Amino acid sequence: MEQELVSVIMPTYNAAKYLRGSIESILSQTYPNWELLISDDASTNPETKEILEYYQKKDSRIKVFFLPRNLGPACTRNKSIIEARGRYIAFCDSDDRWMPQKLEKQIKFMQEKKCCLSYTSYFECDENDVKCGIVIAPMHLTLSELKKDNKIGCLTAMYDTTKYGKFLMPTIRKRQDWALFLTIMKKCHNAFGMQEPLAYYRHRKNSISTNKLSLIKYNAKVYKDIFGYSYTHAYTYLLCVFMPTHIYKIIKNRIYYLGYKVK
Repeated sequence: MEQELVSVIMPTYNAAKYLRGSIESILSQTYPNWELLISDDASTNPETKEILEYYQKKDSRIKVFFLPRNLGPACTRNKSIIEARGRYIAFCDSDDRWMPQKLEKQIKFMQEKKCCLSYTSYFECDENDVKCGIVIAPMHLTLSELKKDNKIGCLTAMYDTTKYGKFLMPTIRKRQDWALFLTIMKKCHNAFGMQEPLAYYRHRKNSISTNKLSLIKYNAKVYKDIFGYSYTHAYTYLLCVFMPTHIYKIIKNRIYYLGYKVK
């Protein structure tokens, strides 16, 4: 397998509690040709800075950027994307973790599929690393399917820059990952998923995505910004298409996880 460089994008903000585990999961990858670009969104916790400086000295593949003020996750990720040198752009937040063979398996998968955008299934865990769920990735997505609901876990996503160049995240406060994937799909039209879980997504009580009701206006903004919908059209689509699709996805994944635990 050709050893193309992968740029791993990791934003941080006061992430000291879980940051070591996230970085160590990148260091443990069986695929060695990566760079980890960590942009810190003006953390106020001194321990976060100490951890970042330690790992930057420990491994030359790790590069850290300290933003002068808090700009939000989209701008923070974009700083790293701009600095990235890799053919592939992958994402791992500072409280999530990858399994050791994630990069090796996913790059091989992308080369076999000759695809621009890929993603994988992933486990969900709580703040104490206890598994509490699983999200099964669809094997194939079109733009119309992704438009109904975000079926790509950001911590599993990877895109190839060779055909369409780099894509930056739209600078909205929430749902910027979904907006990014839709933007990529408007170019490449298809994305492919691995059903093997290759990452761990952490649920935290005070994370941005905890309050689902607060995300509604951001979902509508994605439809407005990416597809040019009016707010009336956006909220109508959200109510009639997004919500039923999203609820069905949650139920399906919970049923699948119950079956997984029984095995």
